[in-house]
Amino acid sequence: MTPNIASGQLVAEIAAVIGDVARANILTALMDGRALTAGELAAHAGVTPQTTSGHLARLAEAGLIAGERQGRHRYVRLASPAVAEAIEALMAVAAAGPVRHRPVGPRDLALRAARSCYDHMAGKLGVGLAEALEARGLVAVADGSGAVTARGRDFFHDHGIAIDGGRGSRPLCRTCLDWSERRHHLAGRLGAALFTHALGQGWVRRAEANRTLTVTPPGRLAFNRVFGVDDAMLVP
Repeated sequence: MTPNIASGQLVAEIAAVIGDVARANILTALMDGRALTAGELAAHAGVTPQTTSGHLARLAEAGLIAGERQGRHRYVRLASPAVAEAIEALMAVAAAGPVRHRPVGPRDLALRAARSCYDHMAGKLGVGLAEALEARGLVAVADGSGAVTARGRDFFHDHGIAIDGGRGSRPLCRTCLDWSERRHHLAGRLGAALFTHALGQGWVRRAEANRTLTVTPPGRLAFNRVFGVDDAMLVP
């Protein structure tokens, strides 16, 4: 199937769908990569379940979310990594805008320290990991794109990090501008594989209600000793 031409009209239509506070909150809530129910998304959006249904229909029609049914429950997730990257880019633009005088709370600090960005790690942790891998010659980053070096492929293979799974059309390594650090973290199949490995090893834990990740004590040791992440990037 031939893809649509990204005309100004189509861009404006997608922007109009996102440009509603409730829908923007729904998309942000889905940025941790997990599927949520309409009821859970209603709480994030701050609107009634009935109103949420209408918002979900608009988002689905625009191709921004996808639904899946499990038993009696219907779950919603972002339609693709490309949608997550677009939302993260918008968050970076918003963070660089006029300063809003709002007290910084513990949740803000935790999100800036470590969080999930769809299926990869972001915040100080994600940026620190990207910089450490580049410094060791395991990845090469230039002009917003990334590549895994031959040395990097051997390293990831030796440490059981499956970077060749789910090939499809998704790039192996690409960068994503981090909205809080204003530097790049790693996305693509590599970013997803690193996150999956870190979760499986118990190096990071997900928060129940948001995108925050907690780096565990074993995780701090592993990120420092295995990948060379600076200690300053591993603490809130």
